[in-house]
Amino acid sequence: MSATATAGRVAAAASAAERPPVSRLSVFGALLRRDVRVARRELPYFLVRTIMQPVLFLIVFGFLLPKMGFVQAGYTSALLPGILAVSLTLSSVQSVALPMVQDFGFTREIEDRLLAPVPMQLIAIEKVVAGALQGVIAAAVVLPIARVIMGPIPDLHLANVPWILGVTLLGSTLFASLGLWIGTVISATQIGLMFSIIIAPMLMFGCAYYPWRGLDAVPAFKYGVLVNPMVYVAEAMRGALTPSLPHMPLAVSCAAMGGLTVLFLWLGLRTFRRRSLS
Repeated sequence: MSATATAGRVAAAASAAERPPVSRLSVFGALLRRDVRVARRELPYFLVRTIMQPVLFLIVFGFLLPKMGFVQAGYTSALLPGILAVSLTLSSVQSVALPMVQDFGFTREIEDRLLAPVPMQLIAIEKVVAGALQGVIAAAVVLPIARVIMGPIPDLHLANVPWILGVTLLGSTLFASLGLWIGTVISATQIGLMFSIIIAPMLMFGCAYYPWRGLDAVPAFKYGVLVNPMVYVAEAMRGALTPSLPHMPLAVSCAAMGGLTVLFLWLGLRTFRRRSLS
């Protein structure tokens, strides 16, 4: 080996030794910026995917049926918080579960991220954070659209901005954590089951289109739907946006969302680690 090559290797080793180690926070930020850039590039598809169903429900139940007199005009006050819950639910779950299923598919695209110099659990948490941000964006987009479609909404109270933002962020984090668990449990061939067996029943029995207190007439359903995490998001939205209407106590719904977030995140991290090592 020549003296020049030896000197070059020594200089490279010295430079590497002097270079400060990359912090976990900087790697986390780089991964998050990448996901944000991808989401921004696919923004039109993201909006169509996440707000199409809520907007259709707004047109039918928030505009057409009240105009035809089939539902009372005040129904829009109970419907709006539930529609926001639907929008953030669909966005948060899909933005985490669908890419996760693809990453753990036949091509194992997750391997690229696992090479990052951070614990693998931090990679999963970054996906949850990115999904929660997309859920917040979806709710923020649907709210003004709902106001335009439904017109004046009785009992709508937008003064509690901290509560509204907190409930939206907590609900988005809850369903992003659920998306992490779903995306690491099911395979690509079973992705259709996620919508037919999990998402569809969760939306229909999640008190999005009717208040939870309205189920007093059907006690079996009133307590049976409490296993559905969307119930707490929809009721927390009602407590923040329409506090004058009957709703589940805001503290109870927020506490339930916090506990379910911890549960789903723990389950998702376990299955993420198991799938990554398999």
